[in-house]
Amino acid sequence: MAFTAQDVKKLREMTNVGMMDCKKALQATDGDMDKAVDWLREKGLAKAAKKAGRIAAEGMAYATVCPECGVAAVVEVNCETDFCANSAPFQTFVKDLATVVMKQNPADVDALMNCTYPGSTLTVAGILPEKVMAIGENLQIRRFARFDANTSVAYVHAGGSHGVLVNLAVEGDADVTEIGKNVAMQIAAMNPKYWDKANVPQADVDHEMEVQLALMENDPKMASKPAQVKEKIAAGKLANFYKENCLLQMDFVRGDLFTGSVEGYIADAAKKLGVKVTFVDAVHFIKGEGIEKKVDDFAAEVAAQIANAGK
Repeated sequence: MAFTAQDVKKLREMTNVGMMDCKKALQATDGDMDKAVDWLREKGLAKAAKKAGRIAAEGMAYATVCPECGVAAVVEVNCETDFCANSAPFQTFVKDLATVVMKQNPADVDALMNCTYPGSTLTVAGILPEKVMAIGENLQIRRFARFDANTSVAYVHAGGSHGVLVNLAVEGDADVTEIGKNVAMQIAAMNPKYWDKANVPQADVDHEMEVQLALMENDPKMASKPAQVKEKIAAGKLANFYKENCLLQMDFVRGDLFTGSVEGYIADAAKKLGVKVTFVDAVHFIKGEGIEKKVDDFAAEVAAQIANAGK
């Protein structure tokens, strides 16, 4: 598999490793980006890969909870410009869609399009062209999620760059909104790959073990140790893997409130309220996550216009 200079640049951005080492990694792995990341980690050059490929697109990720029924929804709608995303008509449209999700419980986006739009006899599909005409941009209803059990808490970061729903099981009578919001802020800030170490697929655990063992093979101080010893050391290092990737095992970022893991914070905060709180689930939408956005090269465009003007 061939690779380009752009691939080298992308690998460097993912790993913070020098360009020449990134080039060597791609050469050694025949241009396979994921294998190149592992190659760098095994050589001790990269601790972990940054999440890449999440080029921002405009729009809004919005989360809310119905104050009457407790049903919660998070939706993402995309538009073309941040000017549109910050406009009242667009934000009202997004919030109306969240209401549709909460009240009409569509199974997917196609079903959502057939739901009745609030304050209208038209469906969402019927109202969408009107909204496009009125707002003046192409609008895409991308995704949504819904919780209708337990206690949900919504959090919207930076006007819609992140929308988070946290679902908690509560034993006792207390307002756990602050707990849910602090956990949601942790999710928005750290974007954990898994909620709990129990959720990590065995294939991912095995893969991490392989990386740690390969890392020791490339360490002169560790390479001579017996295989059983290396396996025990690698297994011990899984705790760090869980701490970096799993929400409940992560260090709680609000050190002013609690020192320890997120799981520990939830238990401590719940105890102070006289209740028991268990994290059940969460949904985290990042605006434009994974959407390729066109990037205009203004300098090249001007140069081309100057060249054409001289003809």
